[in-house]
Amino acid sequence: MTESTDAIILKDVVKSFRKRTIRGEYTTFKSELLRWLRGKRQARDASLITALRGINLTIPKGKTVGVIGRNGSGKSTLLKLITGIYTPTSGSLEINGRISALLDLGAGFHPDFSGRENILINGIILGMTRAEVRARMADIIAFSELGEFIDEPVRTYSSGMYMRLAFAVATHVDPDILIIDEILAVGDEHFSKKSLAKMMDFKHQGKTIVLVTHDLGTVERWCDVAAWIDGGYIRRVGKPSEIAAEYREAISLAEAQSAAFTPPALSEGGGALPQVPTVALPTEGPVRVHGVSLLDAHGAPVDVVSPEQGLEVRAAFAVDGACEDVDFEVRLQSADGRTLYETSTRREAVALARMPSQGVLRFVVERLGVLGGDFVVTVTARAGKGISSARCAFRVVSTSEDEGVFRPPHRWLVEASAGAEVGVAFAPGASPRVEVG
Repeated sequence: MTESTDAIILKDVVKSFRKRTIRGEYTTFKSELLRWLRGKRQARDASLITALRGINLTIPKGKTVGVIGRNGSGKSTLLKLITGIYTPTSGSLEINGRISALLDLGAGFHPDFSGRENILINGIILGMTRAEVRARMADIIAFSELGEFIDEPVRTYSSGMYMRLAFAVATHVDPDILIIDEILAVGDEHFSKKSLAKMMDFKHQGKTIVLVTHDLGTVERWCDVAAWIDGGYIRRVGKPSEIAAEYREAISLAEAQSAAFTPPALSEGGGALPQVPTVALPTEGPVRVHGVSLLDAHGAPVDVVSPEQGLEVRAAFAVDGACEDVDFEVRLQSADGRTLYETSTRREAVALARMPSQGVLRFVVERLGVLGGDFVVTVTARAGKGISSARCAFRVVSTSEDEGVFRPPHRWLVEASAGAEVGVAFAPGASPRVEVG
């Protein structure tokens, strides 16, 4: 039996909830007892609220997927199904790997137990042994930066402290799949950057990440694929920039038409969107990228470079069978996932008529030009409906005091106006940096 290459598989998943069965009025135990003895029980409303209306979604291992949609569209319900908090009303759900989740703030913490005790309890719940949790206890506490508060009851924690502890536990239990529901929004700037760096490390390790957020910028910068849920249906799945643009356009159109933003899953009739039969994230196609490496101008492997240095990106690939629609994409990102530059053979009209069964793609940069920091370069091959990618991290060390991201080639000029004289003085032995015209 072969191991599945998919982390999460949902087939025709429906999730319904019963509407409230007790009338909205205040009662006492005495009045309810008398009502029961007299045989006057409350009439039950058997109608249902359907939050998810037949979800078909396949998430391959190692992908970072951003889930977007309006409030009430079914995003959080989907995550709670994946994590096992809810069970489907109908349909099937398959999970391959250990899951760790960050859902409701402080969910799973006992308020009267200390942070240290809650780490132990949550670690065991997530499938670790006591010995494994204790072995990682110091790392979890250090990452959370709670200091002396780690031995205080968690009911005394602020929302930010809750989030720090929850994130530290969730990311240190070595999960295969990490589920996040907007929880990082409560973190301060320092911990937010630290969390993003940790999740980038997860991406590099090939972990699967599912993120629900209203921050479309985060989805565009950080996710491999975006899924748009509306009215309990999967409306679109695809490239994050394209899905985010369509979502923004739909929201703008609704606002222009003064449409009411009633949660679609709760609206009468359950929304007007047709059900999408099957939606799957792009799978590996006939062109597979095996690895990415960086070389200097002399062909030597490097992982630390300077802004003025040239660089060559090499991606080894293999091709199964004949394919004529291959497109190689190169993307440069900062450590927080922000895309700094992206291009492709299709955009630059590079002809790839005949592909060898095995080969190397070479992307040569004459001058890197970025200032100091940590970066990631990703090479993606697209062929047919398939996609394959690999990435490589590197560091740029700069002695320049310039600020920003890029340092473009430039020179300084000082020119005299008509009838004026210009004098430029330099320190003895210094090289002039200003040209006088």
